[in-house]
Amino acid sequence: MTNGDVERRPSNGERRAAARDKARQLRDAHRKQERRRRAVVRSSIVVVVLAVAAVVAVVIVSSIHPPSHGPANMASDGILIGKGMKAQRTPATAPDAKPVVNKPDATGATVSIVTYIDYLCPYCGEFERTNADQIGKLVDSGAATVEIHPIPLLASHSAGTKYSLRADNAAACVANYDPNSFWEFNRQLFENQPKENTAGLTDAQIKQLVKRAGVKDYDSVSKCIDDSRFDSWAQNALDRTLTGPIPNSSVKQLKGTPLVLVNGKQYQGSLTDPDEFRAFIVKAQADTYSTQKPTPTPTPTATSNG
Repeated sequence: MTNGDVERRPSNGERRAAARDKARQLRDAHRKQERRRRAVVRSSIVVVVLAVAAVVAVVIVSSIHPPSHGPANMASDGILIGKGMKAQRTPATAPDAKPVVNKPDATGATVSIVTYIDYLCPYCGEFERTNADQIGKLVDSGAATVEIHPIPLLASHSAGTKYSLRADNAAACVANYDPNSFWEFNRQLFENQPKENTAGLTDAQIKQLVKRAGVKDYDSVSKCIDDSRFDSWAQNALDRTLTGPIPNSSVKQLKGTPLVLVNGKQYQGSLTDPDEFRAFIVKAQADTYSTQKPTPTPTPTATSNG
């Protein structure tokens, strides 16, 4: 610029045009930023929706309990033990098969004892530890049978470890591979019962009880425990008891454990008094006898002397 030149300033119109252009640029930048923000929000919503859908699907699938083969020797959803502490042998049930109900002795000569128990249930532990000896003697002598139904009713009461379900699976594994050891394994689980709302025994500790019970095919039982092979079956068996009815009784459905039946009659007495339970057995047997129709006495036929 020479000394004779005069600096030209933008006119008012030019300044307004520049301001409008700057405002347009800002608006364009803001719109682009808003589009990016909306895209991010939409993506986040999609991710959240997919995550929620996945969780719902898992919950639904978990609640359905897909059918699986049941253990051998537990066709009734329980294991029946008789004279000499020998278990009744039955084939493994198909995934969709209904339980095969055992028929008790209608004459009452052999007392039928049926228990529905949870290995974490403290009241079940009280009953089992109080009455195991006398039940065992009655069964061993042939005076009674005992049918044990392990059910994972308290699976959510063990600090997230599902101890009841794991113990039930282990019991089913023993029933499958060495049913004659079931009675002793059942006793070991209650003799070493953890407290409710604790983590319970680890699988390794459960396996130690399998050894202590004298189970013969330990390796197969150990692998069965590791595989959680009968988890689905145990949960389906629980569902069946909660839906009901309870076979060979007037009990409509399971409402708590232990459920103890003697010749179909529910025992509701003391869980820690063996004499009271013994008296209940005697009465239940007497009631069964009294309901039986007496055998007709043959009428002598007169004979001719000649």
